[in-house]
Amino acid sequence: MSKPPPAAVAATAACTRSLADLLLALSAARALPKGQQLHGHLLKAGHLPATASSHALIAHHLLTFYARCALPGLSLRAFLDLPVPPSAAAWSSLISSFAQNGLPTAAFDSFRRMLATGVPATDRNIPSAAKAVAAAADSSRPPLAPHTLHGLSAKTPFAGDVFVGSALLDMYAKCGHLADARQLFDEMPERNVVSWSALICGYADSGMHSAAIEIFRLALEEAVPVNDFTVSCIVRVCAAATLFELGAQVHARSIKTALNASPFVGSSLVSVYSKCGLVERAYRVFGEAPERNLGIWNAVLIASAQHGHTDAAFRRFMEMQNAGFRPNYITFLCLLTACSHAGLVDEGKRYFSLMKEYSIEPQAEHYAAMVDLLGRVGRISEALDLVESMPMEPPESVWGALLMACRMFKDADTAAIAAKSLFETGSRSSGAHMLLSSTYAAAGRHADAALARKAMRDAGIRKETGLSWLEAAGKVHTFVSNCRRHPRSNEIYDVLEKVGEKMEAAGYVADTSAVVKDVDRDEKQATVRYHSERLAIGLGLLIVPEGVPIRVMKNLRVCDDCHNAIKYLSKCTGRIVVLRDNHRFHQFEDGACSCGDFW
Repeated sequence: MSKPPPAAVAATAACTRSLADLLLALSAARALPKGQQLHGHLLKAGHLPATASSHALIAHHLLTFYARCALPGLSLRAFLDLPVPPSAAAWSSLISSFAQNGLPTAAFDSFRRMLATGVPATDRNIPSAAKAVAAAADSSRPPLAPHTLHGLSAKTPFAGDVFVGSALLDMYAKCGHLADARQLFDEMPERNVVSWSALICGYADSGMHSAAIEIFRLALEEAVPVNDFTVSCIVRVCAAATLFELGAQVHARSIKTALNASPFVGSSLVSVYSKCGLVERAYRVFGEAPERNLGIWNAVLIASAQHGHTDAAFRRFMEMQNAGFRPNYITFLCLLTACSHAGLVDEGKRYFSLMKEYSIEPQAEHYAAMVDLLGRVGRISEALDLVESMPMEPPESVWGALLMACRMFKDADTAAIAAKSLFETGSRSSGAHMLLSSTYAAAGRHADAALARKAMRDAGIRKETGLSWLEAAGKVHTFVSNCRRHPRSNEIYDVLEKVGEKMEAAGYVADTSAVVKDVDRDEKQATVRYHSERLAIGLGLLIVPEGVPIRVMKNLRVCDDCHNAIKYLSKCTGRIVVLRDNHRFHQFEDGACSCGDFW
């Protein structure tokens, strides 16, 4: 057969390049309808399935197009239209399509099939495979997959490549292998901002806040050009550890580098200010954000909910919808939390039902919020009915919410049911045992309370230590109940004693109903008088300047007596106290609390 004339070959090549360029443009724009029309034209014109190398280029670009349009199934179809055997670039694009579109198992399986066909691992497909391993659920991820992939990459010419190394480091961090991540980080011949960010966020996500801050400071010392992802991650650390002063410093730095314009940084800043008790500053960050995404809307919604600004939460939800944002499951969790903190049952039920209009199936967290809402207003039997109607097995959080409601309303019988069901989930929560014991004690059933504590000891479960802390002058001061280890303990106890006398003169009477031990009244009063939050407030009275709120954080729920006592303290001293417990924020001022005694 005679060869086609050169002019015809040149015209065909030009046509192929034009089609390929058009596909690239459609991919960049994610223009799905037009891309599908072009796909149909390619099929009718005989360009697909690809039989020639020129047509293979078109099929490859079509694979990428569907990947960017979040249609990995059609990417696979385009891959199958390629000439056999597919090139290494085609395999890499397929693996990337699966990895980027939430199909980690398919991505890793494709990587293994690629290796089985003799196509080598490259600097393009190793990062995609690492992303797939990191994203896979623990149950579906082969136990040694992270180390196997690292070992394979070490045998390739790309062992020292900064992009490959950063992807492997991120994989180790997301799989919880932080020691391996740190070792790889230390051994990398070259690092980039992804390497630094991966390690910082790995530490942050594992609760190793000090290590995350240490690496961030080292990055700044080495003049690493950190990006918005790095900054948002370290701000999240500050929020989790309620490190206000460091968070404010990072905020100032983000302003100087213009990274505060990122909605990811903005949402983290809203969170850190809210969790440190400065909700008005959180609102200001939100109001000044030049760009908003769903994350920053959810951040300001949960800030409003936790601080008891229920009307503001509802108003912002309407603003969010008007701005064209579609709520997700986190949005509704924020709204249900707002309803719970305000005892708005009808509104809570309305938002719970509204989820279905957005095709969002309520998850266990939403049921826990509804149980909490019903329980807080005393509708415990209705809350129990809701738990029993759940389409999934109720987890610890749901039974815990019901148990807390029983404690509030001294319903010892339902508390026993909730505790039994909670323990059957395999929970070893000391809080559940203590709630059951205190519920019995509040109901006057001290023998049952003692049995509950004995069951806890027999199970080898230790009571979680109640901690409170106060940040001042760049230092975090931590207290436990009846603690005298602080260097200014004598002064703290003295100032609390003096304020206590004023409080009693104003009408304060200690509430000892939650004391689980059956002892005399004086001993019960001594037990509650120096809880950790009161000691932290006592230090605040000594070192926090007049006119500045005393901000205290606590890892457990504030007890009824301390809540009442701090109201009297704010009245007798004229000081504002902001207390964050593990449920919400309380702002005590002039004898009243922002929660309206509902928490």
